Amino acid sequence: MRVVCIGGSLRPQSNTLEYLNRCAGILEQEGIETEVISLRGKEIQPCRGCYECVETARCAIQDDDFAEILDKMCAADGIVLGSPVYMSSVVPPMMALLSRATFVAHWNGKFLAGKVGGPITVARRAGHNLAFSQLLLWFFINGITVPGSTYWTVGMAGTGGARDALEDQEGMGHVENFARNLADVLRKIRA
Repeated sequence: MRVVCIGGSLRPQSNTLEYLNRCAGILEQEGIETEVISLRGKEIQPCRGCYECVETARCAIQDDDFAEILDKMCAADGIVLGSPVYMSSVVPPMMALLSRATFVAHWNGKFLAGKVGGPITVARRAGHNLAFSQLLLWFFINGITVPGSTYWTVGMAGTGGARDALEDQEGMGHVENFARNLADVLRKIRA
């Protein structure tokens, strides 16, 4: 079993990647193969709404990094999405990736359905719930099972631009519990 953890932060050594790495570490301890993918340094253009994917089963935009990431999402049994919160929203590169992935999947057999996954959002003060909801809605519209945790998987970090996610022990604990639940659900579904 394999899970891809995709981080939307464009900052190096970001807080979001710290939470995703913790999630991936727990999944590895549970015997799940993982890959953490950062959108930093990748180009993901926004969906053009051209509907070419209905006819060709692939996105019309071929000169960016979308296809490589979508292939990894397709091959995985699980998907974890992590995003910093900017203006109470998921960051634009993440939304561009998710919009295009949904369009291609929806018109081509809904190939993301049946996977397991969930969101992680990271902010210094507020806006977690709206961004968390954006990601949660993406999992639901794609038929992806979302296991719970002991709280929403939201992290507190980054005051003044600090990279201090490891100080949020409570948030890290919720991410760890989510990862264990994700592994349990994956084992039950794939057994």
